Amino acid sequence: MEKRGAQLRRLLARREILVAPGAYDGLSARLVEAAGFEAVYVTGYGLSASVLGKPDTGLLTLTEMASRVSAIAETVSVPVIADGDTGYGNAVNTARTVREYEKAGAACIQLEDQVAPKKCGHMLGREVIPAAEMAGKIKAACDARKDDDFLIMARTDARTTHGIDEAIERGVLYEEAGADILFIESPESVEEMRRIATSFGVPVLANMVEHGRTPFLKTSELEEIGYDIVIFPVGPLYAAAKAVGAALQTLKRTGTTSECIKDMIPFAEFNALMGLDGIRDMERKYATGRDTRTGEENA
Repeated sequence: MEKRGAQLRRLLARREILVAPGAYDGLSARLVEAAGFEAVYVTGYGLSASVLGKPDTGLLTLTEMASRVSAIAETVSVPVIADGDTGYGNAVNTARTVREYEKAGAACIQLEDQVAPKKCGHMLGREVIPAAEMAGKIKAACDARKDDDFLIMARTDARTTHGIDEAIERGVLYEEAGADILFIESPESVEEMRRIATSFGVPVLANMVEHGRTPFLKTSELEEIGYDIVIFPVGPLYAAAKAVGAALQTLKRTGTTSECIKDMIPFAEFNALMGLDGIRDMERKYATGRDTRTGEENA
């Protein structure tokens, strides 16, 4: 079986842009794969919201993130690209983070050059560490991985405070340090996006955040610009939050969710999505010795 990292490298080598929607738990990851997407992006923003009910301000720890990356990677068969924030410390901490994410089953880790505690890349007030320090962290990340097919993505948040020139200069330095993918966060015009997409020799990622700082383009437009991969990290989260909120408001107002049933996934379909049939097959094979569909003893 092809390893996840090798699978991701192959997908990135195509001329077609790779689209990786954001997942924040096993359910959302299953939905991403079921919709036909070939990669999943594990969003720290979404995990902070779903696990802690808090904003993306660096509150989750390495072990909290790694355990959830592991659960999501176990849930899907496509490559998982996982948000590793700042590496949770200096170069030594970053090396450990890479090993933990690799053990968790991720195909790629994203590391950023923000000062800790970090913030969402479309929030104001972000600060960045010295470029040379980040280059050292990338080198440590590359050296720490056990499998050369495990990808290191380097992200810079320099654009918002320091301008596009410094952001691209940092990208060049991070590529030289060994980054397999570059992520220049929050460009503010299509012209800047074109410049980013043509400035490096490794795959470049676009981040499409609804209501964010970057022009919100179609995947075909991003492919034309020259991007190799695009993430939609928060779209599924925002859609789920609105749908759940609407259902709860209806329940509060009417005393029932009957008005919302038309917008809900049916019971049987949800169980199928969760892989219930596979569990039943395992029960028949290993657990009860009985066919759970008929109640009869298996031969």
